[in-house]
Amino acid sequence: MTSPQETSSILPTYVRAPVAFVRGEGAWLEASDGARFLDFGAGIAVAVLGHSHPHLVESLIEQGQKLWHVSNLYKIPTAERLAKRLTDATFADYVFFTNSGAEACEGAIKTARKYQFVSGHPERVEIITFDGAFHGRTIATIAAGGNDKYIEGFGAPVEGFHRKTPFGDIEAVKAAINERTAAIMVEPIQGEGGVRTAPASFFRALRDLCDQHGLLLVFDEVQSGVGRTGKFFAYEHLGITPDIMAVAKGIGGGFPLGAFLATKEAAKGMVAGTHGSTYGGNPLGTAIGNAVLDLVLAVGFLDKVAKTGLALKQRLAELKDKHPHVIEGIRGEGLLIGLKIADRIPCGELAAAVRDQHMLVIPAGENVIRMLPPLIIGDVEVNAAFARLDAACSAIEAKFPLGNGARA
Repeated sequence: MTSPQETSSILPTYVRAPVAFVRGEGAWLEASDGARFLDFGAGIAVAVLGHSHPHLVESLIEQGQKLWHVSNLYKIPTAERLAKRLTDATFADYVFFTNSGAEACEGAIKTARKYQFVSGHPERVEIITFDGAFHGRTIATIAAGGNDKYIEGFGAPVEGFHRKTPFGDIEAVKAAINERTAAIMVEPIQGEGGVRTAPASFFRALRDLCDQHGLLLVFDEVQSGVGRTGKFFAYEHLGITPDIMAVAKGIGGGFPLGAFLATKEAAKGMVAGTHGSTYGGNPLGTAIGNAVLDLVLAVGFLDKVAKTGLALKQRLAELKDKHPHVIEGIRGEGLLIGLKIADRIPCGELAAAVRDQHMLVIPAGENVIRMLPPLIIGDVEVNAAFARLDAACSAIEAKFPLGNGARA
């Protein structure tokens, strides 16, 4: 029998699960056969307000009936408002709107290099990045990332990156700095890399190194930003601020929208003509971005995310105690959480078992499954998740029994 993937006209770059979703509400998705799934993937940290949130739908319809797109040759009021709200709520002075996280990272890279150029250091083009990093799928961002499988077959990696610096190792960072170094680019929490974290002291030391050497500190908060960790952005947990920050995913609540933010000093090289985007900052996208901020920045919203994240971690600790030969550890912050799975069990197997229980999670590096639920979940969804994960772990224990030399 011919599989659906073999008959599809979509380029086969994805290994798709055998389920198609046709509608969603809150943290729930409905499949084409009517089955309901608890969505703890949220489109990989995108649907921060869940599916079909009334306020986002209303904003989409209202702006859609007015104006979808005009060129950035003209002022765009919705973009101006969204940029002002972002700068008022962060370290930044300027915002450039994109359509994706990879574009945001590309813009951040260009901004860092241009800063050094106009500062009289054209030789400073190299950016230090880390093992386990993920910054996108463009030619430049795969070169910046820490995964060789994304580079293979696409020619020599783009020059200008000191890749795979050990994450969390400040001495390795010091050793990597040279006369060509322009910036350090880092995720405060590595999502794709396995929900990996480093101590706040590491990030504070990065800030100090940048200040000492005239470098820019670039944060990639595409996955960790917009409330995901219980703060508006994850850097707020660390007691420092970056010079440039890439943002996407949650900022559009499901609509393609990204941005990079920068201080006035860091952005001093980005003058007229140095960067552009046909669709970036369009009226429709930025209207929805404003609707997202209406709720994420509302009084009490982020506090509730932090509280729910703690409650979820507590239930996951119960799950780990109940299934110690499946789950080895719990990682992350807020509602960016990873479960480290025993090495004898491929994390994809557990993700599939969870899907069999009508719940969605996302595999990641280091044999971790990510949970990135909508930020609007509460006790009902947390308890439903526990029940489904519990059943999935029991199924996995039956499929991968201890024995035959397997490590307990």
